[in-house]
Amino acid sequence: MASSSNHPFSFDDEFQQAIDYEFASSMRECLDDINEVLEPEKRRKKRAVIDRRREEGNIRLINDYFSENAYLSRPIFRRRFRMNRPLFMRIVNKLSDLPFFQHIPDGTGKPGLTGLQKCTAAIRMLAYGNAADAVDEYLRLGASTALKCLHKFTNAIIGFYEEDYLRRPTPADLKRLLKAVASYDLWIWHAFFGPPGTLNDINVLHRSPVFDDILEGRAPKVSFSVNGHRYKKAYYLTDGIYPEWSTFVKPIPQPGEPKAKLFCAHQSFARKEVERAFGVLQARFAIVKNPSLTMDKEKIGNIMKACIILHNMIVEDERDAETIDNVTEFQQGGADGSGSSRVRPPDRLPSNVHNIMANRADIRDQQKHHQLKADLVEHIWNKFGH
Repeated sequence: MASSSNHPFSFDDEFQQAIDYEFASSMRECLDDINEVLEPEKRRKKRAVIDRRREEGNIRLINDYFSENAYLSRPIFRRRFRMNRPLFMRIVNKLSDLPFFQHIPDGTGKPGLTGLQKCTAAIRMLAYGNAADAVDEYLRLGASTALKCLHKFTNAIIGFYEEDYLRRPTPADLKRLLKAVASYDLWIWHAFFGPPGTLNDINVLHRSPVFDDILEGRAPKVSFSVNGHRYKKAYYLTDGIYPEWSTFVKPIPQPGEPKAKLFCAHQSFARKEVERAFGVLQARFAIVKNPSLTMDKEKIGNIMKACIILHNMIVEDERDAETIDNVTEFQQGGADGSGSSRVRPPDRLPSNVHNIMANRADIRDQQKHHQLKADLVEHIWNKFGH
């Protein structure tokens, strides 16, 4: 009897053949599943081409808002575009340097959308927070094109105007702010967004770069005196939850004396200007408060930043110089000689760990915090309490 080792077809060959068969069967099943998924894609009809009559939309837009004898008045333009017409046209003309906002034919040779239509679509979506296809009926562009206009517009606003309209305060800016403490023209000087909404003010503070320039010695040098004492850093008005830092001026909890009550009233009034500025931003650009039109974090950030830049451009365009110059609330260096201020450019010294730690300790000096608050209490009482 022949042994199994001499048999022409061994057990190993039979096992391998079974494995190959099972593998081939599995691959066929996988390919069948893939074909079932892809088959509808192969059978999908071409997208229907809609003649949106873009030229009619552009003519209507010009006749309504931009012609010499425009159908709609300037107040209506400002309400719907959130700015005066000269400012909007300045933006449109600037963005026309970019290929996307130029009036060129589309792939079929027909005239494409004008830069005016694209910028109007973007500003309407920012102003009203509407869905992308809400501008189709009037401006004659589809939802995907409207979204593209929105993101191209916000990127262009940031690229062209961020350096001038979302910059750090210059020495001249700080000198003006020291006279008024709060920026009553609603100019937004600093923007930080991105942390989860569940974080409170303290957690956001520790994540914010607002003090980075001070810590690293890049901020303009500020010097002012109150009640006979000189201070070398500007201060921020905060509510009671913030820590007792030398750069924060908090309200007095449960003020009892007339001096403390007067100080809290003035401190609260000036601090509310920040909340008022954000309220105006939300009212001007509803997209800031409405649910986001995209899930892309970078695009959300660009929309927010562009809205702040546009807000500051509008503030500058509509600023009343006399109103700004006559603001005297929390004024330093008044006629009574109770205070003075001085601002000079930063020393531009190279930063090192020792300097950063020294600045950090100075910012968090509780003794200076209490001294500054006491001096401001006396200063406000001397100026407004009699």
